[in-house]
Amino acid sequence: MALESPRVRFAPAPSGYLHVGSARSALFNWLFAKRFSGTFILRIEDTNADLAKPEFYQAITTPLEWLGLRWDEGPFYQSERTEKYIEAVANLIDSKLAYCCECTREEIDARNKETGFRGGYDGYCRNREVSDGPGITIRFMTPKTGIVEIDDLVRGKVEFQNSELEDFVIRRGNGTPVFLVANAVDDADMRITHVIRGEDLLNTTPKVVLLWEALDFGKPPKYAHLPLLVGDDRKKLSKRRHSVALSDFRNQGILPEAMTNYLALLGWGPPDEKEIRPIQEMIDLFDLENVNKSPAFFDEKKLRHINGEYIRALPSEDFVTLATSYFEENGWQPTNLNLQALTILAPDLQERTEILADLKPLVDWIFEESIPEETNEKELKKIGKAMQSEKVAEVLDLVIAQLQECSWDENSIGEVISGVGETLSAKSQVPVRIAVTGRRIGLPLYKPMAILDRSLIIKRLIDARSKLT
Repeated sequence: MALESPRVRFAPAPSGYLHVGSARSALFNWLFAKRFSGTFILRIEDTNADLAKPEFYQAITTPLEWLGLRWDEGPFYQSERTEKYIEAVANLIDSKLAYCCECTREEIDARNKETGFRGGYDGYCRNREVSDGPGITIRFMTPKTGIVEIDDLVRGKVEFQNSELEDFVIRRGNGTPVFLVANAVDDADMRITHVIRGEDLLNTTPKVVLLWEALDFGKPPKYAHLPLLVGDDRKKLSKRRHSVALSDFRNQGILPEAMTNYLALLGWGPPDEKEIRPIQEMIDLFDLENVNKSPAFFDEKKLRHINGEYIRALPSEDFVTLATSYFEENGWQPTNLNLQALTILAPDLQERTEILADLKPLVDWIFEESIPEETNEKELKKIGKAMQSEKVAEVLDLVIAQLQECSWDENSIGEVISGVGETLSAKSQVPVRIAVTGRRIGLPLYKPMAILDRSLIIKRLIDARSKLT
């Protein structure tokens, strides 16, 4: 597909967070713009005055910047462009393409119940010449014949019968224009060539196209409606049932590169089917013709797997910097954080980490004075059972005695603990791990033990031994 400088826009409505579906739409717009040397425009659809606040704007711009999706123009705010929309509504009224309506929602519903009409608004005020004033809405006079044909770049040809479209509201009773008018005006004013957005907005497209034509804006943009994102229940992602806020995944320790990589796979797949690749390769390969029509499954397990691949690919020094920043951002300030020790342990940590939230349970026993308390009830039962096994007391007694005399390095510690197990014909590593770390599973044990002071390890072993009957 050869294109000359397309102009695309990401136009979210403020909601207090950026939905992963919206982030995917932003990414596809950005990739399309970069692929064809175009312009990526950020427009905030804040016609709802309650949401026209800085904190709601930041909930959009901060995640985009985190993902690396920097816009070329904007952000533009619809709340600052109201006069343009009011002017467009006035032009439609002057052209006899819109009219005043005094019907309340209750009156419309009552008439529809009486007549059995199921088409929404019944056109009651269409020819009544209602005067404008407080509480009066303005409705677009939808043609009763003909069709709106959308040659969608993802879904193919989609037709809408005008006879099935109601005379829809373009200005509310409080005098504010609705987003349909704002979209048409802004897309024309900003010379948008392609509108790439979610499939859930497809039903608004014929209304915007009708407004576009009525306002004599010329050739409308090309549309591409992306497949819905569904969860493991195969239902549309929603905040009520799923994790959907991009900030939630950032807080878990998903890397921006991994999130971008995974979002790109939701509905689009490069021809070579390679899943993990640098962003420049995605740009070079991206094309709307390869976007799938079917719903895309948002699989958190796959996201975590991809994130783990990115974490494992980091140089140790970069991983340590990332880990310490994550600890700080999430309010964990261990008393004895040792960057040299963290660097030594980095390969083992990276191998066992899918998200950065996995790190604290792996290292808190190393960098805190006291052993962390296990809170998982099932795990507590397993720990209790393991420490009540036969010969645990003997194992700890012998390990305590021998660790006080051996060389303090990874190999020597390992030889002592393994040797005690062989001598007593008992499991030795599990009770020692529980005594030292407070958990049954974790990092390979001997290297981090050697990093800690001998006296601290002996103290923890003695404390654990004293609790045994």
